[in-house]
Amino acid sequence: MNRYTILFIIIILISGLNTTAQEGKRFFPEKDLITTGIYYYPEHWNEDQWERDIKKISDIGFEFVHLAEFAWFKMEPQEGKFEFDWLDKVIGLCAKYNLKVLMCTPSAATPAWMRARYPETFVMDGHYIRAEHGTRGLGSIVNPVYRKFVTTIVTAMARRYGQHKNVIGWQLDNEPDAKPDYSPSSQEAFRQWLKNRYKTIEALNAAWGAAFWSQWYGSFDQIIIPNTSLVGWWGNNPHALLDFKRYSADAQAEFLDFQAATLRSYISEAQFITTNYTAVSTGADPRRTNKLDFATYTAYPNGGTDNIGEQGFRLGNSKVILFAAEYYKTTGGVSGVMEIQPGPVNWGGYNPLLLPGTVRMWLYHTFAAGGKLASSYRFRQINYSAEQYHAGVIQPDGITPSPGGEEYMQFIREIKTLRKQYKPGAAMPASLVARSTAIVWNLENYWTIDRQKQTWQWDTWNYPLKFLEIAKSFGAPADVIPETADLSKYSLVIVPAYEMADSSLVKKWSEYAANGGHLIITCRTATKDRMGHFWEAEWAAPLSALIGAQVKATDMLSNNGKGEILMGSNHYSWNNWADLLAPDKNTETLAVYDNQFYKGKAAVVRHKVGKGTVTYIGVDTDDAKLEKDVLRGIYAAAGATTENYPPGVYVYWRDGFYVAVNYSSDNYTMNVPATASVIVGERTLQPGGVLVWSLR
Repeated sequence: MNRYTILFIIIILISGLNTTAQEGKRFFPEKDLITTGIYYYPEHWNEDQWERDIKKISDIGFEFVHLAEFAWFKMEPQEGKFEFDWLDKVIGLCAKYNLKVLMCTPSAATPAWMRARYPETFVMDGHYIRAEHGTRGLGSIVNPVYRKFVTTIVTAMARRYGQHKNVIGWQLDNEPDAKPDYSPSSQEAFRQWLKNRYKTIEALNAAWGAAFWSQWYGSFDQIIIPNTSLVGWWGNNPHALLDFKRYSADAQAEFLDFQAATLRSYISEAQFITTNYTAVSTGADPRRTNKLDFATYTAYPNGGTDNIGEQGFRLGNSKVILFAAEYYKTTGGVSGVMEIQPGPVNWGGYNPLLLPGTVRMWLYHTFAAGGKLASSYRFRQINYSAEQYHAGVIQPDGITPSPGGEEYMQFIREIKTLRKQYKPGAAMPASLVARSTAIVWNLENYWTIDRQKQTWQWDTWNYPLKFLEIAKSFGAPADVIPETADLSKYSLVIVPAYEMADSSLVKKWSEYAANGGHLIITCRTATKDRMGHFWEAEWAAPLSALIGAQVKATDMLSNNGKGEILMGSNHYSWNNWADLLAPDKNTETLAVYDNQFYKGKAAVVRHKVGKGTVTYIGVDTDDAKLEKDVLRGIYAAAGATTENYPPGVYVYWRDGFYVAVNYSSDNYTMNVPATASVIVGERTLQPGGVLVWSLR
């Protein structure tokens, strides 16, 4: 048994442990509402500037400093030789100026000596070319030599700072993304993962449909990682590729858990452990970890793309924080933004100035959605290297605040005002509870659908977001939840394009509806089993009884195709995706196709199940008007009132405060009760505006 085999058996065993993370909320006193922090890289600056910078951070009002994320080279300049005096000094300055420290493990940016002496520690791309030193995130996370060095540096840091009273927690790595790795160590780890999953080669061949194109394997040793770079995108086995995604996400999650376990041997129980996933994470899966206290996210809403209206390119993509703020709560129960841009970035298609107020609006959005911390990348705009043009809170002179920095200061001042008005024990108003909504989503369905979209018009990532946006336009509190979550606390549960399912999951949905819930299922749900195979039965067979209809066929049109739908007296357009439904006799048809050769066929149906209802939306439209009208009717049937906020205007309730933000390019006047107390902003929200109020 070689060292790779031994390593991955350990990985499998660790991953299988039933260890659960601690409750994340215990690290954040309710009365603080949200804690603010800033990234600082002392290794970038002359030592004689450190105290000035740390004092400035404190004077601004930040509460913690984010340190050491990419400083492996400075902590271990030579293999096995550690230098922490410089970091001790910075942490001492933080203590002097009443700042806490969020320490980071530096595994994302390895020192040059590692690549020079141990090239096997770096990933290989799809052409089997080994990565070179010079950027971040290139370590082969399943390579035993790399793991040894990570263990050594994390242990050294934990021993030194694990009981430090000023260190409040640890961020693991940086923006974990489950990078594809085709190196020998990853090849062997993948084979071990497959052996653990399938046990026998016969089971793997069946799962992968290996009889197709003579892909049959005689043993696990014959398997190599499926490689679209060399086989071709369209020709690769989708089931093998799905497993490669699963393996990569499992390996990434285990790598984080491995670091967390190393830390836990040394650190105080008062120190939390987290990591900072990207807001749009299509590879790493936070729900696969089990040793993090909670997960945070990085948010870069603006990269020079058109968004809502004429000013949208200056206001950012409203969907970034919208989704991430809900999704990452499913790990540890709380979340927050670990890294948010304070101004223009250096990597956008173009990098415009932000509309005044935009950074503050983003910060309030994270707060409104329940965020427990808000940290910004970064304090000082660096004057050299790859991110010169990436704005900071302070400009390159080290003294002058940037426009985004000024807005961060304003946010900090206003949060202090909200803290004074916070009253513990506030209960969510009954009108909002009646609107409570869940979006059931997982990353595996993204992987399988995006591999075989069938129409380039299908927007895999943003399709579930469409329903989250609709719920928020109604003023509904909405969560993004895993399929294992308790559904009973939600008035409505939406299942958008949940392609892979099984009978037990469909049974759970059925029981939710039978007990009085309102379930909404959309096209592309339960069309495949968990391995991505079609059913040896009618299309989406497990759903037929639940939705009270059969999916008879699916149509897709060109981008200029004109599909029409009639619901009541209202007409709608579509051209992306259309399921043709044959409803049972006790199933109500809500909408029908109004042109094409199947005119009159059902497009949307509603089925009564026990005390509740199941609505199946078989069509995907670009403008979402049909889906929105269908959902509005379901909220009404559930006894819930709804608002009608325009795109980009989001309203939340948290801790007794109502918070509204405006990503649109138009003014919007909020219908705030005359008796309400306006704490921040004005009733008319300007683009980039914020309004906070409470009811007396």
